[in-house]
Parts: sequence; C-alpha cells; structure tokens
Amino acid sequence: MAIPGYDSNNVAEYTLESAGARVDLVAGVVPDAFGLEKSVSEPPRDSLADPVDLVACEDLKAVEAVRIALVYDPSKLPPGASPTDVTVSVETDEGWEPIHSTVDLEETTVTAVLNDRPPGSTIVAAHDDGDDETGGASE
Repeated sequence: MAIPGYDSNNVAEYTLESAGARVDLVAGVVPDAFGLEKSVSEPPRDSLADPVDLVACEDLKAVEAVRIALVYDPSKLPPGASPTDVTVSVETDEGWEPIHSTVDLEETTVTAVLNDRPPGSTIVAAHDDGDDETGGASE
C-alpha cells in the first residue's frame, strides 16, 4: 500500500516480513543501504512486537513522507486495554517516543505517517498507556 497522496511510482517500499514491518518512503535520496532488520535493542515494557531497525535511516535526504506499518500481537495488550491503544514508538536518546498512529483492528497493524524521517532508527508497536517512558503517548 502506497502513501496516500503520493504517486506510487515515487514511493520506495521496504518490507521485513519476518517481523511484520513495512516502510514506504518518498525522499530525494534513499541510500542503497537503507532497509529493515530485526533489532537487538531492548523493547519497551509495553511492546506488542519485536523492535525493528531502519538501517541507514540517518542517510535519507529530502524526505517528503515516511509510512511505517507494523504488525502487533493483540494478545500482549494488558487486561482491560482498548485494542485501539497501540502506537508506533521510536527509540530516541530520551527513551521510547510514541508517534501519532492509526490502528487497523482487522489486520492487527499500527501505522504512522511522517513528513520527515523518524526521530530514531529503532521502531516497535507498543501499547499506548499514556506513559511517555514506556512507549505510551500523552495527547
């Protein structure tokens, strides 16, 4: 699935099926080294999937749009949690930062669309419990 509003001929697509991760990019420069791989980073405690690294993310130039889609395991949601309380979280120097995301309950995916590269290169689907330190978002 391409990024809404962009010609599919201009969108570079990357998939890591074993981790249920997909990234679509519209950028002036996408390095040959760019791709996805399973991360060795410790996931946040509210993680609903294994973390994924965006390889060579810092080398992206003239980024117009980035679409990150991650499959998550709804059985890992805490008891009583809403199935829509899921976010894409990015590991930064300050910890895990949630990105505004949408949830597809049928496909059990969470998707974030950005107008620039993410603030870090490790991403994960996480429960959004409102606690910024654990991958949750505060709105």
